[in-house]
Amino acid sequence: EYTNAADFAVANLETTLAGAARGYSGYPNFNCPDEIVDGARNGGFDMLLTGNNHSYDTGESFFFRTIETVRSKGLQTLGTMLNGDEPKYAIEDINGIKVGMLSYTYQGRPDNGYANRVYLNGLLLHEGAENVVNTFIPNNPAPFYAEVESYIQQMRAEGAEALVIFLHWGVEYALTPVAHQTQIAQKLCDLGIDVIVGGHPHVVEPVALLTSTVAPDHKTVCLYSMGNAVSNQRIAEMNLKTGHTEDGMLFSFTLNKYADGTVELEDANILPCWVDLRTTNGKQYVIIPLDAALQSQWQTAFGLTDEAYENAIKSYDRTQALVGTGIAQVQEYLAGQKQQREGTSLAAA
Repeated sequence: EYTNAADFAVANLETTLAGAARGYSGYPNFNCPDEIVDGARNGGFDMLLTGNNHSYDTGESFFFRTIETVRSKGLQTLGTMLNGDEPKYAIEDINGIKVGMLSYTYQGRPDNGYANRVYLNGLLLHEGAENVVNTFIPNNPAPFYAEVESYIQQMRAEGAEALVIFLHWGVEYALTPVAHQTQIAQKLCDLGIDVIVGGHPHVVEPVALLTSTVAPDHKTVCLYSMGNAVSNQRIAEMNLKTGHTEDGMLFSFTLNKYADGTVELEDANILPCWVDLRTTNGKQYVIIPLDAALQSQWQTAFGLTDEAYENAIKSYDRTQALVGTGIAQVQEYLAGQKQQREGTSLAAA
């Protein structure tokens, strides 16, 4: 009900869809059943991010099959393209507000004679792949900045009124952003991006409110990592025994268009989630929404055992410890700006 309530919902598809004949597989090279897309669509999602470090896990043909499969089931894709002529960004009209969206994944570039080729998950992509997947190199971000700036100009020219970028970045299992994340986030803020949504670390990372160094009135809301959604990264399976790999969140934000045509970020919220593993009939990984207002109902509403209920509370506390202060600062700032705008509008009227 939370994703269906959103006007537009996006999720990261960190796998390939190579079909049953290829053989389903997990780490380190993923191939999941096509039905995962049906699940996402039926769960209320409108777009899947197909650009990440696992996009090429099953090779060139299945890289493209993944895009085709997602689109054939009625969802949009972002981050990978079928050919170099497709747009590298999307502009979505959401309730009369045109939102420009970009998605990028980090890549490695080993010194092995293929300096201009793309690498994902240690795999050398086919020649020309740089035209069908949006990537950046963390320790050489200048080309990335130039490319994003160019796309921002194009999106603005096509009517984009707000800008969102999804980034696959950071260091796995790090609970705080590393230097390249904070540096890139600040630069994207300076370029005019309104919202940054990060993934890849498989744990939740903080929320920050950034201020542009070139236009101090501009702010960017940055969520460094959303953590995990459907995942088998149980405490028992991990070297990291803190439980953070079982945690994730739904991150939502609201844009508002005023009578003068100005579009402003009005609100942002996080809903902590916890992955519950159930083994009654095989294995089921259930995403439990940890809505604090309904905590007294979690156990009965989701059929949690006493142990699972305690683990859900622990998960909520872990996530709040990481993002609670940041999201509160964001909300306080946005509420103040809204009050100021509406007060000014009323006075002018």
